[in-house]
Amino acid sequence: MTAPDLTRPLAAPPRAMILACVLACVSIGAVAAAAGTSASAQAGIHVNQLGFLPGARLQAVVTGNGARAFRVVAASDGQPVLRGTLPAATPWAPASRDAAVADLGRLPPGRYRIEVDGLAPSDTFAVAPGAYAGLADAALKAFYFNRAGMPLDPAHAGRWARAAGHPDTEVEVHPSAVSPGRPAGTMVSAPFGWYDAGDYNKYVVNSGITMHTLLAAWEDFPGFFRGRDIGLPESGDAVPDLLDEAWWNLRWMLDMQDPHDGGVYHKLTNLRFDATVMPEAARARRYVVRKGTAASLDFAAVMAQAARVYARFEAHFPGAPARMREAAEQAWEWAQAHPDVAYVQPADVHTGAYGDQAFDDEFAWAAAELYLLTGEDAYLRAFERHARAPDVPSWARVGTLGWMSLARHRMQLPDEALHTRVVAAVDALSARLAAQARASAWGIAMQPADFVWGSNAQALNQAMVLLQGHRLSGRRGDLDVAQAQLDYVLGRNPLGVSFVTGQGLRTPMHVHHRPSQADGVDAPVPGWLSGGPNPRQQDAGDCPVPYASALPALSWLDHDCSYASNEVAINWNAPLVYVAAGIEALTPEE
Repeated sequence: MTAPDLTRPLAAPPRAMILACVLACVSIGAVAAAAGTSASAQAGIHVNQLGFLPGARLQAVVTGNGARAFRVVAASDGQPVLRGTLPAATPWAPASRDAAVADLGRLPPGRYRIEVDGLAPSDTFAVAPGAYAGLADAALKAFYFNRAGMPLDPAHAGRWARAAGHPDTEVEVHPSAVSPGRPAGTMVSAPFGWYDAGDYNKYVVNSGITMHTLLAAWEDFPGFFRGRDIGLPESGDAVPDLLDEAWWNLRWMLDMQDPHDGGVYHKLTNLRFDATVMPEAARARRYVVRKGTAASLDFAAVMAQAARVYARFEAHFPGAPARMREAAEQAWEWAQAHPDVAYVQPADVHTGAYGDQAFDDEFAWAAAELYLLTGEDAYLRAFERHARAPDVPSWARVGTLGWMSLARHRMQLPDEALHTRVVAAVDALSARLAAQARASAWGIAMQPADFVWGSNAQALNQAMVLLQGHRLSGRRGDLDVAQAQLDYVLGRNPLGVSFVTGQGLRTPMHVHHRPSQADGVDAPVPGWLSGGPNPRQQDAGDCPVPYASALPALSWLDHDCSYASNEVAINWNAPLVYVAAGIEALTPEE
C-alpha cells in the first residue's frame, strides 16, 4: 500500500482512458455495461460471483423495491428449487440504502440464480466442491508476479511474462541509515523480495503482516497447501508452493538487517516513485533507508515464526532456520536498546512511509513469536507487559498477530490460566465481529469507519479473525460471517464487483499496478485484490475522472489513477490467500 505522493507519474494506458467516460457516470451499472457484462447484480440482488461450497451457508443481499419474497431457480431450466421470505429491509449506512439478507440455507451442487419480483435476476452462481481453490491459488501466485530481481518466463507467467527488474545487488546506504560499520554511500546487496504494491519499492513493515499471514495460512491449513502446484519455477521441489513463494521474500528481509548491530532498515527504495514503466525500465538509484523500532520488531516476529515453520524443511533450506532464529534475536536486542525509534521520512525520500509512532503492539507480537520459538520465559513476560486487547490487525496494528499465534500454539503455554486468557481474548474479538454482522443490514461486520485505504483487506482481516474464533470455539456462526466477508469481496457488495482481478464476472480491469499498466496486455495481472472503496479519496486531485460517490461503500474507481481505491498490495493479498484457503478447509462437507 503506497502512501499518496503528488509527484508520482500517473500516465494511464489507452485501455484506462477508454473507461474514463464510463466512470464519470454516476450509474454503477454503466461500469458493468462497459465491460460487456450484465448489470443484474447492480439492479438489486447482490451475490458472490464465484459461488459457494456445498456445505456453506448461502446468503445474498437484496436492495430496492421492498419485496418480501425470493426464489432460487435452477440456471438450466428456471425451475424453482427454493422459496423464501426476506426480512424487512433496514438501512445500511455505508451505502445509504435499505437492504435485506436473503438466507438460502444450503443447496446441493449445481448452478442457480435468485429471483425477486420486480428486480432483474441475480448473476448465475455455482455450488460446487473446491469453489475457492482456484481463488487461493491465483491470490498466492500474484506474489510470484510481483517478484523483484528475476525474469518471469512464459512457462510460468503466460502472457504476463516480463524481463527481470531491480536486481538490488548494489544498493546504497542512505545517510539516514548509517552505522559505524556502514557509513553513508556504502554499497550493500539485498536482492529478491516482492514489489510492495503498485510501485517497485520494498518495505519491511508491510512485509511483516504479509509474511505472518502467509505463514499462518500454512500453520493453520497445511492440508490445503501441501502438494498444491500453482505453477511456480520451484513447483515440484517437495516444498509447498506457499513456502517456496514466502522464501523469496524472506531472503530479501534477511539482507535488510545490518549485520554490525542487528537493526533493520525500514525500506529499500528509490528516492521517488518510478514512472509507469515495466520493472526493467526503472533504473533509478536504490537505497536502504533508516533503521527503526517497528521494522526491527516486525522483522524479529517474522523470522521467529519462519524459523519454526521452515525447521520442518531443513533439508531443503539448510541452515536457514538457525540463521532466522539468530536474526530474530539480534533484531529483538536492537529494539530493546532502541525502543522508540519512529520512522521519519528523510527530506529527499518521497516514497511510501509506513510510519508508526507506537510500538507496544510490535513488541507484543515479536515477544509472542520468540517465546513460541525459544520457550524462554523472558519473552512471555515481555508479551504480558506490552499486550493490549486484540483488535482487527493491520500493518500498523500487529499486536493481535501475537495473540493469534499464542492461541494457535496454546498447548505450549505454561499454565491453564494463560491458556484460557489467550483463547478468551481472541474469541471475544471474533464474537464481537460476528455480533456486528448480525446487526448489519448487509450481513457483514464492516462499519462505516472500516472503509479506509485498503478496505477490502479490512474485510478479509476481519474474516481471518472470525476463522480463528471458529477454530477456537467451534461456533458455526463465526464461520458463516467469515464466509459473508468473502462474499462481500467477491461481489456481494453494492457495486456488484468481484474485487479480485480475473476472479468473477465483473472484476477490476485498471488497477493501480505498474506492470499491469505498462505491459501492453489488456487484462491486468491476475489474482490481485483491489484496495476497495475509500471515501477519503486521497487521489481525487490526480484522477482525470471523479468518483461517482463519496459514500463509504461506493467510493471506488476502476481507473489506474486511483491509488487510494484501486491499488494492489501484498498485505491485502495475504488475507485473501488465508481466507480462501481457510473457508475451503473449514467448511464442512455436506
